[in-house]
Amino acid sequence: MRKISLIALSLVLLFISSSAQDMPKNYAALLKEVEPQLISWRRHFHEFPELSNREFNTGKYIVDFLKTLPNVEVKYPFAKTGVVAILKGGKPGAVIALRADIDALPVYERSALPFASKVTTEFNGQKVNVMHACGHDSHTAMLMATAKMLSNMQKEVPGTIVFLFQPAEEGAPENEEAGAPLMIKEGALDNPKVEAVFGIHISSQTPVGTIKYKSGSFMASSDWFTIKVNGKGSHGSQPWGGVDPIAASAQIIEGLQHIVSRQMDLTKAPLVITVGTIKSGVRSNIIPETAEMTGTIRTLDTKMQEEVHERIRNTVKTIAASSGATAEVVIDTKTLVTYNDPALVKKTIPSLMKAAGEENVSESTWTTGAEDFSFYAAKAPSFFFNVGGMPKGTDPKKAGPHHTPDFYLDESGFIVGVKAFCQLVFDYGKTK
Repeated sequence: MRKISLIALSLVLLFISSSAQDMPKNYAALLKEVEPQLISWRRHFHEFPELSNREFNTGKYIVDFLKTLPNVEVKYPFAKTGVVAILKGGKPGAVIALRADIDALPVYERSALPFASKVTTEFNGQKVNVMHACGHDSHTAMLMATAKMLSNMQKEVPGTIVFLFQPAEEGAPENEEAGAPLMIKEGALDNPKVEAVFGIHISSQTPVGTIKYKSGSFMASSDWFTIKVNGKGSHGSQPWGGVDPIAASAQIIEGLQHIVSRQMDLTKAPLVITVGTIKSGVRSNIIPETAEMTGTIRTLDTKMQEEVHERIRNTVKTIAASSGATAEVVIDTKTLVTYNDPALVKKTIPSLMKAAGEENVSESTWTTGAEDFSFYAAKAPSFFFNVGGMPKGTDPKKAGPHHTPDFYLDESGFIVGVKAFCQLVFDYGKTK
């Protein structure tokens, strides 16, 4: 068995050395030159974050930089506040897209960093703090650095590169179009026609210097639901005189979890149903007429996603009816399952190994987090992977999670993302 494993490893290493394109002679020098700028750009975006569909200064900052690069065509604004840039390489090859998201979150930053965010703004009528609590600032800086690298190596670059600086990955304010669907709608993948899309997500709980990926279903679809339970009001001392929507809601919440644990085949793929809010009533001695709850559904299988929607509707309405109430269910799909094309993954893993080192690239399991990168993957073969941002020696359980005030990244890992993007361009781009 060990002999077979050694043979397999030898074949992988041989494949890496034979298939990965040798980089231009000035590649190492350009990497060394761009890394301080990469970190500086990230710190700027981190200190001055902007929420989804409001990335006005962020977009302008990106555009002002891209316009200094030779051989780069810039399209702005795109999808409200985003940027698309195009670089035609000096050698024939494929058309590929590289994507970074640029928006921040309504999160307070609990950090002593000198470039910590102190920004506040309004979101859906509420005053909120703003923080890059998911690493989009690092994604933007990595893609800017990649654009500079490839522009300076343009004569050696195979094919055409489309840089997607996408706004609103986290979701725009209510009733606004946004994000990857709007980028696609406005033609980001059409002119030129993109043949493959690659994306990076930094991870605060993955060791710095490493890359994690998964072939096939990688990240969950994200559906948001609203359930409104209609009862009949009564005095709190006489519940038999009305229909209590709060009691019915409690039964509905429990019923939703029975869908997960008793009705779906979890050996096929994970499923999560979470109720995040419940609102009802104005006073302790009044049974209200209505109750409303909202939540999210996460699945990693498209057919399961469709089935669970139907089961939720049936469960909610049946439980409500058993209490004498009625219920309305609205389910809004926010993202699809992020699907990494298996053939593309197999073909490009050697490039990631060359960028980060063979020992630093490994396959992980799927995650119930969601990404609107999934919409690109529905349009063209795509590959989305994680780059480590957790300081060496840190316990992943103690590292600040994404979307929290304690989110933190080790900046020394950012250059790995740039190397991965560049290597993918040279290796995959030459295939056409």
